[in-house]
Amino acid sequence: MSKQKLSKEKSLQRTKMYAQLIACVAVLGAGAYMVKNAFDDSKTVSQSPYYEDTELPEITTEQATTEPDPNKLLFESSNIATKDKYKGDLILVNNDHQYFGGDEDLVSIMEMNDKTGRDFFTAVDYTYTIQGCVYEPLAQMVEDFYNKYFNDTLIIYGSFRSTEFQQQLYDDDLANTGEGESTRVAKPGFSEHETGYAFDFSETENYDYDGTGDFAWINENCFKYGFIVRYTEEKEGITQIQDEPWHFRYVGIPHAYYITKNGICLEEYIDLLRSYVYEGEHLEITDDSGKSYEVYFVPSDDGSDTTMVPVPVGKEYTISGNNVDGFIVTVYKDGIPELMKYEPGSAGSSSGDSENSGEDDSDVSDDSSTDDTADSGEDSAEY
Repeated sequence: MSKQKLSKEKSLQRTKMYAQLIACVAVLGAGAYMVKNAFDDSKTVSQSPYYEDTELPEITTEQATTEPDPNKLLFESSNIATKDKYKGDLILVNNDHQYFGGDEDLVSIMEMNDKTGRDFFTAVDYTYTIQGCVYEPLAQMVEDFYNKYFNDTLIIYGSFRSTEFQQQLYDDDLANTGEGESTRVAKPGFSEHETGYAFDFSETENYDYDGTGDFAWINENCFKYGFIVRYTEEKEGITQIQDEPWHFRYVGIPHAYYITKNGICLEEYIDLLRSYVYEGEHLEITDDSGKSYEVYFVPSDDGSDTTMVPVPVGKEYTISGNNVDGFIVTVYKDGIPELMKYEPGSAGSSSGDSENSGEDDSDVSDDSSTDDTADSGEDSAEY
C-alpha cells in the first residue's frame, strides 16, 4: 500500500474522532445548561404577611354513644288463633255481643273454700262455679272485708251458667209474663254469667245486697282486686241494664283500676282501647300502689286462622280477646301482681252441672231487680 493512501485513511479517522468529541461536548454543555436553569427557577417562597404563627387545634372525630332507653319495650311477633278473640277476661258480653264459650276453667266456690280453709263467705251450694282465675281475687277481697267488719253474711247467689240453663230461665220468664221478649232475663248466649267471670253477691240476713252499709266498702274497693261493679245507674243508657250493685265482673287489676277511676263502663273502655293501637300511642296506667302497666290493641285478622300479635320481650304480659274485633295486650312492667297469678287448671276444675246448680228462677238475669225481699235463700230480690 502506498504512503499516500495510508495518510488519507489516518486523516479520515482523526476527522471522525474530532466530530465525535465535539458532539459529546455539545451534549454535556446542553445538560449543564438545563440543570442551571432548573436551579435558577427554584426560589424560596416568602411567608405570607397574613399568616399567623399559631398552632392549629387537633381535629378529633367523636363517636355517637347514645345508650338504649332501658324503659323502652322491645317487641316480637306471636301468632295467636284468630278465634281466640272470643276468649279472655276482657271480653265484652252484652245484648249486642254474644258469648262463644265452652272451655271455661271452672272451679267450685265452696270446694275452694274448703281447700283454702275460708269460712267467712259461702255459695248456695257446691255446684256454684266461677273461672279459676277469679276465685283468689274474690276470696281475698271478701277476707279483707271480713277482717275489717267481721261480717260473715256474704253469699254468692249468682255464678256461672250454661247457655242451656240461661235458655231455661229465659223461657220460664216468658211463660210467667206472657210477653214475647223478656225484659228481666238476659237472652241465652248474651249473659255475662255464661263467661264465668261474673258473680252476684247476696247476704244471708235479708237476701238484699245493695252495696250500702258495711258492703259499701266492697263496691268502693273492688277495683283493687280486679273487679268492677258492672252495671250502674249512670251507665244504664250504654249497658242497657239497670243498676245492679250486686253484680261484679272480673277484668284484672289494671283495667278495673282505670275503669273505676275514670268513671266509665266496660263498653266505653273497650271502645277507648281501639284508639291505642300497637303502631301508635299505648295506654299507660299506674295504679295506687305505683305499679305500671302498658296496654294496646291489635285488630284481629279475620281473613286468616291466625293473627300476628306483637308482644314485649322480657316482660310479663297477657293477651285477651275483646269478643268483638281484636286483642288487648296488657304489659305488666313491674310484674304480674301476685293476686292475679294463676295457672289454668291449677285449682282443679269442677264438673258441676249448671242446669242443676241450685240457681233458682229468682236469680235469672243480668238486667233487672225487684225491691221485694224474702225470708229464705229460695227467693231472692236479685235477678
